[in-house]
Amino acid sequence: MRQPCSHLKQVRSPGRQPAIPGSAGCKECIESGDGWVHLRLCLACGHVGCCDDSPNKHASAHFRSSGHPVIKSFEPGEDWAWCFLDRQGLAAIAAFPEESPSQHYSAPGAQPP
Repeated sequence: MRQPCSHLKQVRSPGRQPAIPGSAGCKECIESGDGWVHLRLCLACGHVGCCDDSPNKHASAHFRSSGHPVIKSFEPGEDWAWCFLDRQGLAAIAAFPEESPSQHYSAPGAQPP
């Protein structure tokens, strides 16, 4: 089994500080009035962006513009992490409460499931 990359090892370190989400939804989609499928949280700065299944793919765009390599799912009950740079993931990480929402945040104007 392949060892996690250095970026994912940092996510597992005991001294890691929580990433405080900057918004309760994809920041750019909220500003533009667009929708999203799932949300991702940048563990370096707390940026919340939409996933690659969403039309705008803002989480990936944030990685490309910021160089922040690691995201985690910002969906209820999901604590996996992904490193864009090394294209590796972890099925579960120890997450702080603020990194794991208790509900799915829907896009403004979206119909409830």
